[in-house]
Amino acid sequence: MRNYGGFFDFEAKISQVKALETKMSEPDFWNNQEFANKTIRELKYLKNQTEPFVKVQDDLKAVRELLELAENSDQEILHQINLECNDIVKILKELEINLLLSGKQDSANAFLSIHAGAGGTESCDWAEMLFRMYSRWSQENGFGIETIDFLQGDGAGIKSVTVLIKGDFAYGKLKGENGVHRLVRISPFDSNKRRHTSFASVEVIPEIDQDINIDLRDEDIRIDIYRASGPGGQGVNTTDSAIRIVHLPTGIIVQCQNERSQLQNKATAIKMLKSKLYELELKQRREDAEKEHQQKRKIEWGSQIRSYVMHPYSLVKDHRTQMEKGDVQGVMDGKIDSFIEAFLKWNVSGNR
Repeated sequence: MRNYGGFFDFEAKISQVKALETKMSEPDFWNNQEFANKTIRELKYLKNQTEPFVKVQDDLKAVRELLELAENSDQEILHQINLECNDIVKILKELEINLLLSGKQDSANAFLSIHAGAGGTESCDWAEMLFRMYSRWSQENGFGIETIDFLQGDGAGIKSVTVLIKGDFAYGKLKGENGVHRLVRISPFDSNKRRHTSFASVEVIPEIDQDINIDLRDEDIRIDIYRASGPGGQGVNTTDSAIRIVHLPTGIIVQCQNERSQLQNKATAIKMLKSKLYELELKQRREDAEKEHQQKRKIEWGSQIRSYVMHPYSLVKDHRTQMEKGDVQGVMDGKIDSFIEAFLKWNVSGNR
């Protein structure tokens, strides 16, 4: 396992777990619902980090006991030792990923947005392919996915889509998907079967915790109400319930049209806006720190983070981590864990 600079203190985490469990046993614990919910979330986060350590300790103890019994090279005992060791290696690999997810917002749900680039139908189709890829990945990993905003493409594909991916560490696992994604293929829309290059941008921000205070003044926002245009149940497209909010100081725009109720759409849009403002503040702090060390990076249209090549060869390559896979179809079916893990290791190593 890599050395991650000692930022995980196992004994300290265990002490924190015990302290929180003691709090929860107090008779007045549920009197403050907000505090109780926050404590439960924190306990769940800590247990996610510490329980694998406890499991490894127990397994190592079992292996030592088996080794003491294996003096006569009993094949059955040796086979059991091998199984136990394989289990330990598997847990250690999972634990390595858990250690990488140590950011303040890594455990949060994630707002994921995809926007088609220039190129009309080609780029809209590519945006839809990415949406399918992330939807498949979410389903296979047990994450819930809720469509917040959807804009159909002209003729095919989608111009943009925003979804909320719900589950433990959704943001931490998806944060490396931020940036421009490039597709190279023989276009199914070109009668001459020429090769085309398409771009789409992906944005991932955490759904901020309700106890994080974001100052949002009425005079700083403009709220537009319009009729929903995306897919939905009866009633969604027949009333002016969709909400668009513009944050005037920053120019940030969010919109929501997935609910029948205008109030529900407004609440979701406000939550998205606060998440974007929080992420903007964190980004500014990161950029200020990087300037001091002359390590500032920019993500610009065309400076893709990952390329998906379907012709003249089959290859998906991440240009930051150099991670490559030849199974493009598998990746498009949601098998992106290797890219996620490679980014987390690259990110923590300081190669930014």
